[in-house]
Amino acid sequence: MSARRQRRLKAEINVVPYIDVMLVLLVIFMVTAPMVQPVEITLPAVGKGAQPAAKPVEVRVDSEGRLQWRDLAIGDAFAGGNEGALVAAVKAAQAQDPQKPVVIAADKAVRYEKVLRVMDILQRENVARVGLLAQPLPPAPRR
Repeated sequence: MSARRQRRLKAEINVVPYIDVMLVLLVIFMVTAPMVQPVEITLPAVGKGAQPAAKPVEVRVDSEGRLQWRDLAIGDAFAGGNEGALVAAVKAAQAQDPQKPVVIAADKAVRYEKVLRVMDILQRENVARVGLLAQPLPPAPRR
């Protein structure tokens, strides 16, 4: 045997410094967490909605996604059909009044995606005034 010993390299990770850093970060987060204020947003209320000046074209989307529409200036009979027929009816109503608004009244069980699709179709056809119709909130009981 040789007088020199062969040395083997040790491949170990010393985790003590990592634990120290982790504990310091934990203390920092524990001290700063109570100081952070949550962000609050104010949502619009529908209790006192303004009525549109012109009588709009009302588009209904039922719970199964079927479309119906009516021009409130003409009458209260609903017509139904596909998206192409809806666009044609809205264009015909806006031929007389280009600023005539369109409101979408969707059942609360209908998928949000379907309502967005109707809005997107109308906006692609350059219908400028498209909105959503909501039911007013009942008055809150007084205590």
